[in-house]
Amino acid sequence: MSRDLAYIHPEAKIGKDVKIDAFAWIDKNVEIGDGTWIGPNATLMEGARIGKNCKIFPGAVVSAIPQDLKFKGEETTAEIGDNTTLRECVTVNRGTASKGKTVVGNNCLLMAYVHIGHDSKLGNNIIISNSTNVAGEIIIDDFAVISGDVQIHQFVHIGGHVMVSGGSLVRKDIPPYVTVAHEPVSYVGVNSIGLRRRNFSNEIIAQIQDIYREIFVKEQNVSQALKYIEAEIPVSPERDYILNFIKNSERGVIRGYNGA
Repeated sequence: MSRDLAYIHPEAKIGKDVKIDAFAWIDKNVEIGDGTWIGPNATLMEGARIGKNCKIFPGAVVSAIPQDLKFKGEETTAEIGDNTTLRECVTVNRGTASKGKTVVGNNCLLMAYVHIGHDSKLGNNIIISNSTNVAGEIIIDDFAVISGDVQIHQFVHIGGHVMVSGGSLVRKDIPPYVTVAHEPVSYVGVNSIGLRRRNFSNEIIAQIQDIYREIFVKEQNVSQALKYIEAEIPVSPERDYILNFIKNSERGVIRGYNGA
């Protein structure tokens, strides 16, 4: 039985129907939910919390200590939601005293060599492609799609239903529902294909396009655009999500593409 060749600390909490392959390492203070597969040579260190029906591929490391010099050995966690897949050599560092935990939500796919830094919070149904680096204390909202070789600066907030093109350097917040590309990374349109796949109506997509036309296309500053949107665009959850995201942005949001 392959589990016989794995190291499993006697204090680790293992759910029902968990498959642990040869040479996996399961440390103390680790919890694994029912139906999860831990592949060969995967490593779950202290503080790992793995949900149900997850797939942890060979070489992945969950809950290694943060790459943060302020970390003083405090007890923190790295939490992986249900039905999430971590492909080969993914690394998810645990939290620091700042937030106490790093979180990856349910139904996510992190492709090979993705790194998730300390205290980051990823929502549900997120896809991150190969070799993307998510620095510390980053927030990524539900249904975001991040392409390969993307580098995301610490403290950035990426909104829901965003599409980030490959090779992007993300230094500013990206509001929801948009597609971004170029250098510096810029708004290039609404992620209408992704929204249609998730059953957004044509009316709502058109409203989102109207909102971002005010923010990124017309020659006015952000304050003027927000004032117009609040006065002239009908109230909807999508409208309010965009407005609140931009108003609460601490790093500032990306700009529209100027074609230069």
